[in-house]
Amino acid sequence: MKAAVDELAGQLGVAVACEALGVPRSTAYRWRQPALHGPRRPRRRPSRALSETERTNVLEVLHSERFVDKAPATVHATLLDEQHYLCHPRTMYRILALQDEIRERRDQARHPKYARPELIATAPNQVWTWDVTWLRGPVKYTYYPLYVIIDLFSRYNLGWMLAHEESGELAAKLIREACNRHGIEPGTLKLHADRGPVPRGKTVKQLLRDLEITASFSRPRVSNDNPHSESGVPHPQVAPRFPGAFRESFDHARTSAGASSPGTTTSTGTPASLASLPPTSSSDAPPRSSASASS
Repeated sequence: MKAAVDELAGQLGVAVACEALGVPRSTAYRWRQPALHGPRRPRRRPSRALSETERTNVLEVLHSERFVDKAPATVHATLLDEQHYLCHPRTMYRILALQDEIRERRDQARHPKYARPELIATAPNQVWTWDVTWLRGPVKYTYYPLYVIIDLFSRYNLGWMLAHEESGELAAKLIREACNRHGIEPGTLKLHADRGPVPRGKTVKQLLRDLEITASFSRPRVSNDNPHSESGVPHPQVAPRFPGAFRESFDHARTSAGASSPGTTTSTGTPASLASLPPTSSSDAPPRSSASASS
């Protein structure tokens, strides 16, 4: 294309040749320029640029007690009222920028950098993870929350609860009962969860503080910081014998959650089935809910 433009431009001119071949004239002229190698030539200093003495004078005025808290535009207008001109306000900003003395004056949202949670367990009952999944009910927009606590080391289901609503009180009751049944000593357990409203709620936080349990949470807007519960809790929903929705009643969902396939395993191949959990007595269950925890 370059050779065709040069050949046609010699006969008809650059403008006609570019129009005929569909090439911008700026491109044709750039092709005619010799290739530049090495660093670019330094920019020529404008003749009206401020000298070093004038720049120092501008900085002294801006740093003075009178204008130290004023914007360059205000300083410029005030000096003009006094029949005194230093430079344009944009030049004042450039001088201040070279001294690293300007920043965004408006309030800026600064999101803290959250560290990636590191969960390390060398024995059972050192780190637990828990999550809540929703099972479809008999009608549209009706769901039953299923709470499940899993031990990180053994992948064993320590406790589960099926309820009519997601509540911090129910979650706190399940966590407390699981700790009591497994003999968790204060200060020996770390409990990891996502950043949902229940795990970060006041009720659960107060319980963890009372039991001296270390709380751990996923990072904001990160979906894979709780992989053990995320992969283990929803797993029964995709099992062959697990219904997609519980059309009969809440008791149907409770029976299916408590009697899911005993061969169900997590992605690691370690048993984490709800079928291995003996139910609690009816007196221990919270109102309008079904709970169980392994002994």
